[in-house]
Order: sequence, then structure tokens, then C-alpha cells
Amino acid sequence: MDRKTTIAFILIGAILVLWLYLNSPSPVEQQNKPTDSTLALKDSLSKAAEKSSVKQEAVSKTRSNQLDGDTIKSNYGKYFSFTPQKERIITIDNKLVRLELSTEGGDIKKYFLKKYKNWYASDEKGNNDFYNTHVQLVDYENDGGGPDLSFVSSDGKAINTAKLIFTTNADKSFYKITDSDSLIIKFRLAVDTNKYIEKEYIFFGDKYSMKYHLKLVGMNNIISNNDIDLVWHKGLRFVEENSVDEAAYSNSSVFYGGDHVIVEASKIGDKVQKEFNGRVEWIGVRDKYFAAIIAPKNSSDVDGAYIDGTKTAYMNNGERAYYNISLIIPFNNTDLEQRDFTIYIGPADYNILKSYGHNFEQMVDFGGIIKFLVRPIAVYILLPLFNFLHSFIPNYGLVIIVFSLIIKFALYPFTKSSFQSMKKMQLLQPKIKEIKEKYKDDPQKLNKETMKLYSTYGVNPAGGCLPLILQMPIFIALWELLKVAIELRQQPFIFWIKDLSRPDVIYQLPFKLPFFGIDQISGLALLMGIATFFQQKMTVQDPKQKALVYVMPIFLTILFMSFPAGLNLYYFMFNVFSIAQQYYINHKHDGMELQPVKNANRKKGFMTRMMEAAEQNAKIQQKKRR
Repeated sequence: MDRKTTIAFILIGAILVLWLYLNSPSPVEQQNKPTDSTLALKDSLSKAAEKSSVKQEAVSKTRSNQLDGDTIKSNYGKYFSFTPQKERIITIDNKLVRLELSTEGGDIKKYFLKKYKNWYASDEKGNNDFYNTHVQLVDYENDGGGPDLSFVSSDGKAINTAKLIFTTNADKSFYKITDSDSLIIKFRLAVDTNKYIEKEYIFFGDKYSMKYHLKLVGMNNIISNNDIDLVWHKGLRFVEENSVDEAAYSNSSVFYGGDHVIVEASKIGDKVQKEFNGRVEWIGVRDKYFAAIIAPKNSSDVDGAYIDGTKTAYMNNGERAYYNISLIIPFNNTDLEQRDFTIYIGPADYNILKSYGHNFEQMVDFGGIIKFLVRPIAVYILLPLFNFLHSFIPNYGLVIIVFSLIIKFALYPFTKSSFQSMKKMQLLQPKIKEIKEKYKDDPQKLNKETMKLYSTYGVNPAGGCLPLILQMPIFIALWELLKVAIELRQQPFIFWIKDLSRPDVIYQLPFKLPFFGIDQISGLALLMGIATFFQQKMTVQDPKQKALVYVMPIFLTILFMSFPAGLNLYYFMFNVFSIAQQYYINHKHDGMELQPVKNANRKKGFMTRMMEAAEQNAKIQQKKRR
């Protein structure tokens, strides 16, 4: 999650905790100091972490140097030579992409996606230039892309093939392949006639992916160490208007040991390095909407993976994130060795990635640190429902409105329980006030009688809050889904809402709000804040909570100013439906009366037992002092 998302969830959680605190009896104060063993354990863990960090830095330093751009132009020794010459470009065009291959490095030079346009394309009237209007994902301007080979030669030179010139079997500069076609393009870097490195690409007419075969012939006396790195430089090219938002979702990851492990530079100036030993199913990089993945045909064909990355400042208070990734390929020192891979470069779309197998869909991360709880909700319920609605509703804005209505109906049992519990708490307030007056000088008795009152009338003081907490995994799943859904990218709704994946800015401020960093006004965020205010106005009756009526809408409105229009549209409509639902429930239960629960005294509630235990403990402590 990015910074603003984290702040939003902390704020919402804090409000829920505050609500629970204001509606619960005061607990008995307990002071627990950490024991000496606890402090010792913390100190031990701290020292262990420090040692691990130092060790990791030493292990990764050599590989990091091989990935560094300066080694690309270094002295290549007696086996390889850097001869500056004009590269040759071969263009491949299929149903989904247009890409350029270069004889320099035998690499993918550019990679255009036909279904996705640059953020500025719609603002330029009459601009039909394919190369200017479509998204291009390879960061060739910064010597990014690949796949390149990195190894140490027998004469002690660190070799990276990115700048070396390959020969090719391509006899044309442009190839058009249709849905049923495939095309093989080969590149060869020769030491001599019987000693060479060969890269073979197989392209298909209807896929974002390609097959990549690496062949090493007669290299057993030239490659000195026991492994070769297959490297992709600099991650993906930034293609969105808001570089800060795009950088927040940029990371690198591996699918390793059955788990998706993410490596991320979290703030400007951060540098991360991570090495993985063992079988890796794939390694990849992504930004907010797109991904590049390299997967070996067999995980046993690689010995591990390595990632290094950094986040840097960019012009106009922007940000950039760069990641170098490599698969560590064992070199068995034989005369002929071949490794086969699948390379995917395209949208970070869950369904598309899943269709390629190899657990590619794990690249779409739902839920962050609680994905074990949130991901199943997003993958098996929300995403299929979202796609189903769009199958017969073409406008994604209308899809979101219908989607929010369905979710509101699905959560109705939770909402109803919460509203009824809060209503009972309101009716119980006069009796609680009487108890407070009666036992104002005896806090322990006050707590005990209050809990007894709750038990008598079957009221759970946390009953209004707990249903909201139970809904949080669903809200988080929706949050994550709508913030990174590529389906919403450049999709218009109505009026001023031209792109559901970007903030619907109606006014640009000449300054930034402190702490929040907001310098724009979002129309949907304002509407969402107004709806939140009226919802709070209808809900909050306790004078102690009156501040929430104003504080929560203001803070949420400010936070949501920079969020995508699709996300704000969902929460605005959800609040509107909540107001209607709350109005119905409030009027339906206007005649509600408190009735003692039958057999209430037979079984004491958890909180009653807890307070009695606290009271008993206090008496024991008091006796000991005497």
C-alpha cells in the first residue's frame, strides 16, 4: 500500500477504536513492565538482524556490480570486443503488440501495447501516430530492458552482453504475424565459428508472451564461474501522468518456494538488494498497471534470483523507481547448454496473467500484509462480479454504481445488526447515566453494574463496531481492486469524469496542504465527504461523539482527493445507499423498546466475567498491600 492508502486505513481504524472506547466501560488500569528476559530477547533479535544485514550486503555486492550500467561499457578482454556500430532494428507486429528487436545486445528495444494508450494521447487532437500514442514499456532511454547475459570470462572480465553487437537470421526489418502465426528470430554473438551465444525468440500472433531459448555453444572454456545471470535492466518505463502514484505501485518480485515475495524501495533514496537461493518459478517487475515476467520452463534450470532497486526523485516533485532483476542460471561447463524461458510483457490484468499459467497471476497483489484474508475475497468474489457486470454494462462508471449497490445488499445483515445495536445503546443511555450518578465514587462497582445492565438487556457495547470490523476485509479488497484495476485506465464516465483511473480534478490549488501533500480538488471526493457527513449525522447521537460528525468527513475528503475517480465513485455511491438504508432502518425501528433478555443471569457475558475477574484481582492486591 502507498502512504495515503495506509493513512486512510489508519484513520478509519482509529475512528472505529475511538467509537468502541467511547461506548465501553472504563477498564481497570494495569501496568505491565517488560521483564528482563523480554528486553534481552529484543536485544538479541536486534543484533541478529544487524549481522544478517551486513552479511547480505557482502553477498550481494559482487552481483550488484555486474548489474551496474558502467560494467556494460567496460573492457571486454580477449574473447569479446565492443565495436561501436549502428544497430539494426527488426519490428514484429501481432494482434496485441508491436515490438522492436535490436542487434545491439540481441535485446527487446521497444514494446508497444496496442490496446493501451499514453495518458496524454486523448488530449492531442488529430494525433494518430502509433509510436506516440501507444504505451511503450521498455526503458531504453536509460539503457533498460533485456534480456541480457552477465558472467565472468576465464580472463577475469565482467561481461554484460547489452552493448555487444549480435548477428541475426532476420532477412526483413518488419514482420506482421496474425493470430495463428508464429515467428522465430535468432541472434548470435560469436567468439569464433564453433563458440557462440545464441538467443532465439518465438513470437505468436495473439499473445503478450514469447518463448526465449538461450543456447551456449563451446563456451565451457570461456565462462569461468559456475553460473550466468539472465538480466532485465531498469524495470519498466514509466508511462502514467502521476509518477508518484505509479512509483508507489512499482516493485519487483519472485515466485519462490510457493510464495510471492515482493521487494520494494519504499521511499526516495531507498536502495534494496535481495538474493534468493534455490528454485525460482519466475521473477518480474511491475508498475501500477503493467508487468514484465521471466519464467524458466523448469524451475530446476535456475539456481536462484537476484534483485536490486532504488527509488529516486523526479522533476516537478515526482518519483521514479528502478529495479534490476536477474535469474541465476547454473553453467555446467559443457560444450552445449540450453535453457528455455517464457517472457511476458503486458498488462497486470489478473485474468490475462492467469491464462499463461506459472502462477503469473500472483503478480497482482491484493491486500498487502493481510492478503491471506483479503485476496480470496478479491479473486473469487469481487473480481468475477466486476467482470460479469461489465459483460452487459459497457460503461465502467455504471458498473461501479451497480457494483456498489450489490455490495450494499450483500452487507445488509452486518449493517442491520450494527444499526440495531447502536439504537439499543442509545435507549440504554438514561439508565447508564443513573448508574454513573449512583456509583460515581466507586469505579469498580460502576463497571460491574454497567456490565450487569448490558447483560440484563442483551446489549453488547461493541455490537455497533464489531460488524464494521468484520466488513473491513471486504472494504480493503474493494480498495485494492479499484485502485489498480487496469480495466478502469482511461475509461470515461460522465460530465467532468474523463478517466476513472485518475483523480477527477475540478480545481488545481496553488499550494499543497501540509502533511497530506494535496494540491487538487476532486469533485467526487467532495461528494463522498458530503455523503459521509449526512450519514454520520444520522448515526451519531451521543454528545461525546459529535466531533466525529465533522472530523471524519473532513479527513476522509482530504485523503480521497488524490485517489482514482473510480474508487471515489464507489465510496460516494456506497454512502448514498447507506443513507437510504439507514433512513429505512431508523424509521422501521422507531418504536423499539428495551426488553430484559430472558434467563440473562444464567450465563454471564465475556465482558462481565472479565470485569469480575479484574475486580477480584484488585481486592487481592489490596489485601497484599495491607
